[in-house]
Amino acid sequence: MDDFERKSMEFDVVIVGAGPAGLSSAIKIRQLVIENNQPDLAVCVVKKGYEVGAHIHSGAVLEPRAINELFPNRDEQEAPLNILVSIDETYFLLSDTKAQNITWITPEGGGGPNYPNM
Repeated sequence: MDDFERKSMEFDVVIVGAGPAGLSSAIKIRQLVIENNQPDLAVCVVKKGYEVGAHIHSGAVLEPRAINELFPNRDEQEAPLNILVSIDETYFLLSDTKAQNITWITPEGGGGPNYPNM
């Protein structure tokens, strides 16, 4: 154990978790750093998965308002959110073979253009 060499890296900001809050925090910090001409400020996001999104299996839908605020010119940058939700339905599972559409859960017409969580 005496031969063990521990490697380290220095960061100015370390964010634990690459979920929506962690990633949006890191993005906003970097945007502010660039706007204020301090590009040497290092931001690190620590994630337990092997890559960002490795634990996303929910089939959730992304309401794009927050990402549009972080990236106002997202469409010009060819961001990977390119599958618009065309139908939004919620079902209550009654048995192995029966389900009931419960349209009263979501407002008619939905809340605008949303994207599946990829």
